[in-house]
Amino acid sequence: MIKLVFCCRRNPAMSREEFQRYWLEQHGPLVRSLHADLPQMRRYVQSHTIDGPANDGVRASRGSAEPYDGITEVWFDDLAGMGSSGSDAAAEAGRRLLEDERGFLDLAASSIFLTVEHEIF
Repeated sequence: MIKLVFCCRRNPAMSREEFQRYWLEQHGPLVRSLHADLPQMRRYVQSHTIDGPANDGVRASRGSAEPYDGITEVWFDDLAGMGSSGSDAAAEAGRRLLEDERGFLDLAASSIFLTVEHEIF
């Protein structure tokens, strides 16, 4: 199983609350509505960053940078299957997702990469 991980930074014109609300209530349903055109996507999950002292403490304990505003994870069966659809519908779905992302994400400050999971426990 291959997983696409997208560490998301919001459009700087949005508050974190506005960003997370849009991402969950607008972009999430858009992804769901396009799933039939992107059947190679097995699972889609949004993880929204929590503000507050607990998160600040965890970050400070490791000396890490400011957190991303959230993370998207998308699972695929394998690398070959990621682009296997090749249909016009899949290309249009991908175009619609990117167009929407440009409105609420700071794409240049975000990070996207592919991973393979190794479950430890």
